[in-house]
Amino acid sequence: MRELFDAELNLDDHAMGKDELKAAVARAQVLVPTITDVIDADVIEAAGPDLKLIANFGAGTDHIDVAAAAARKIIVSNTPGVLAEDTADMAMALILAVRRRLVEGAAMMDEGRFEGWTPTAMLGRRLWGSRLGIVGLGRIGQALARRARAFGMQVHYHNRNRLNPGLEEELGATWWDSLEAMLPRVDVLSLNAPSTDQTHHLISAERLALMKPDAVLINTARGEIVDEAALVAALDRRALAGAGLDVFEREPAVHPGLINRPEVVLTPHIASATLESREDMGERVILNIKTLENGHRPPDRLLPPMG
Repeated sequence: MRELFDAELNLDDHAMGKDELKAAVARAQVLVPTITDVIDADVIEAAGPDLKLIANFGAGTDHIDVAAAAARKIIVSNTPGVLAEDTADMAMALILAVRRRLVEGAAMMDEGRFEGWTPTAMLGRRLWGSRLGIVGLGRIGQALARRARAFGMQVHYHNRNRLNPGLEEELGATWWDSLEAMLPRVDVLSLNAPSTDQTHHLISAERLALMKPDAVLINTARGEIVDEAALVAALDRRALAGAGLDVFEREPAVHPGLINRPEVVLTPHIASATLESREDMGERVILNIKTLENGHRPPDRLLPPMG
């Protein structure tokens, strides 16, 4: 960035406050925020006349008011596609960790509690032949489906729109037009949908109650999709066997009822945390900036929501 542009960098990676962001947009031509930088209408209103592009470092843009930016003729771009494989890896890892009790077993070894093999010790659940339900079969969901098939899982999915038959056949995926109809039939539910007004608390107390008591919930998407209080209540009454969460409803805070539970695996929002993905994200950001600088439309431009 410094080689190509007159760049000011947030070198200590702190989440910038509103006053800092307002000062930045007032003087910058391009702002490169991350997920922790909330670019709401108030911040965008403070933008100076030179701000032309908000080039988000990441795929998700629910922290940016895209409509407010468009009203000021400020382009918003993101970095789609570069996180799919890494996020799918993490989702698969969480499925394995929860179903096979890997973290619980590792803790047993670290604490010196292993006393030898017995036929009933640390019994988990088999992946082969189990049913995986994916909510949101976009790039990440499709990458997860391919991994799940390699583990012998049956893939089911709920999407607003059905995939084309050829892709369904390739993924071995069965579409459900009703989430409520799919939930009682899956052993693992993986959330891979974006955070929108429609997906806020999509996994509610009512929908959790539809799941099998031996099913598990995996979330590598956005924390707001799950009603965490309802999830804790379901776990407390053993209406759900476990959960693997990489994102949280009030991040970085975690609902206290999710902590120190053997059936719950928590990771600190690291699904995309690979060197390769960070390099790819940076390259997409630079490509969007350079394209605009050269007088063309950035390839990853986002359009404001309709209506």
